[in-house]
Amino acid sequence: MTFTFWKMEGRSCVRYKCGLPTTIQDVLKQRPNWVEVKDDGEWDFNWCDVGWLRENFDHSYMDEHVRINHFRNHYELSRKNLMVKNLKRYQKNLEKEVGREEASKCDFFPCTFVLPSEYHLFVEEFNRNPGSIWIMKPVAKSQGKGIFLFRKLKDIIDWKKESSHSEEQKDAAPVENYVAQRYIENPYLINGRKFDLRVYVLVTSYVPLKAWLYRDGFARFSGTRFSLSTIDDKYMHLTNVSVQKTAPNYNHEKGCKWQMQQLRRYLTAKHGRESIDILFKQMDNIFIRSLQSVQKVIINDKHCFELYGYDILLDENLKPWLIEVNASPSNSPSSREDYEMKFRLLEDTLNVVDMEGRLTGKEKRVGGYDLMWNNGPVYREDIYLQTFGSSCFTANTYLGCLNDREKQLRHLFKPFPFQKRT
Repeated sequence: MTFTFWKMEGRSCVRYKCGLPTTIQDVLKQRPNWVEVKDDGEWDFNWCDVGWLRENFDHSYMDEHVRINHFRNHYELSRKNLMVKNLKRYQKNLEKEVGREEASKCDFFPCTFVLPSEYHLFVEEFNRNPGSIWIMKPVAKSQGKGIFLFRKLKDIIDWKKESSHSEEQKDAAPVENYVAQRYIENPYLINGRKFDLRVYVLVTSYVPLKAWLYRDGFARFSGTRFSLSTIDDKYMHLTNVSVQKTAPNYNHEKGCKWQMQQLRRYLTAKHGRESIDILFKQMDNIFIRSLQSVQKVIINDKHCFELYGYDILLDENLKPWLIEVNASPSNSPSSREDYEMKFRLLEDTLNVVDMEGRLTGKEKRVGGYDLMWNNGPVYREDIYLQTFGSSCFTANTYLGCLNDREKQLRHLFKPFPFQKRT
């Protein structure tokens, strides 16, 4: 479509609704010819929270052009118990249909059990590895809430009793409410501190699968030097910013983040380009396999898109582990630099979703987003190598590389899309 939908329908603007007063609100407000609607006004674009989606999606009629920022059952990937269930099923099917070698490419999530339903299986595994550390997480909470580490079965038995008692009192608590996950005891450390990565993946369709990887992201550091001598210090073991910023020694000006480019430069200087290229390819594998694991269960809808925040942990062998996937990654900034990065991310998300109808649909890059998968792998156009008579392609992903988005957008959209129109 080379002309905009509002011209077709006699409108001169995009009417948007936004239920989140964070950075996304600023991005939407500065968008040329976008106008906010309140309350029950008709809208073309809705950036909603998952609560609004749950209550309203099934009762909403949407015209062809309308877009909303969640798939109906996005939680198949973003709820910790369902993510593991879908990955295990996908891995099992791969082994049956393709073979063990292909299934082994899904070996990127820690050993995990859903409690209380898999309690006995968990106990068997626990007893096979005495002395190992496990981490308990509520399946549907974020920002580090309710998480604790444990070494002794007694700790989990006490929790189980408290949980059962609590469920009887509430009379409405969900049955499967926690996951027990083997703790990564050998995390990669920088300056003695643990960190994890936040990476952004945008899915614009599940059938066929179409996914974009953002070049920027960040590493979130703990403010306390890592040690296994104590497992009760949340500031040492949990890297969530919401946890770290409550630490007594937290520096609100510096924050606790490195930009992805800074991390990639550091790792490359220390380990060499080849090792780090392999690491980032392994992360690409995590993004694609995890999306494929839910592809058949997500209710695909042409009105929907999803911006996922992936949390990845590196171990000391530079192996990436998928910790969890967020369907509502925080847009609240922890510093000026963080605000600017998230502003660019959200701006480019709107560019890819393309309410204005400026794209052809054949683009492999839009701003800071690179098309990673389009019903199959997407390869870089600038690299084509012949190796021993066979074709060698390089994936079209640039995580942690130069993000010259403004130059690319000027070339893609003429005039520059963020200039005020007169």
